[in-house]
Amino acid sequence: MGFEITRVDAWVGEIEDRPGALGVKLGTVMRAGADLDFMIARPLADGPGAGVLFIAPLHGPEQTGAAEEVGLRKSRIQLLRIEGPDRPGLGAGLASTLADAGINIRGLSGTALGGRSLFYIRFDSSDDVVRAAQVLTQILG
Repeated sequence: MGFEITRVDAWVGEIEDRPGALGVKLGTVMRAGADLDFMIARPLADGPGAGVLFIAPLHGPEQTGAAEEVGLRKSRIQLLRIEGPDRPGLGAGLASTLADAGINIRGLSGTALGGRSLFYIRFDSSDDVVRAAQVLTQILG
């Protein structure tokens, strides 16, 4: 099985820094049928007692409605999701390939488990997402 490269929307919102706050938000979108493979929760640098939550992907009105219900909104973050077989040096290779094409990576999250890899790469613009998808499709097939 090869690589799957897709454009996805990240959903983002503020979260209280207290026990249970994360579980409430994630539980609500999960009960709406979401199968999240991207979740980042971190504190806000300038807001003690508060944090920010990023999740993806969401599909359909039931999932997006649940996200909105708990204070999440579709962000303007430009993301590609890349899933496929893992191999040594894959992340460095993706970064180098995009750099050689003159495309800036604004952020990257990646993991490998059981011989599979999953990357979420953030870009500066929608045009960069399109270009990156074209470049990566050529090398990853």
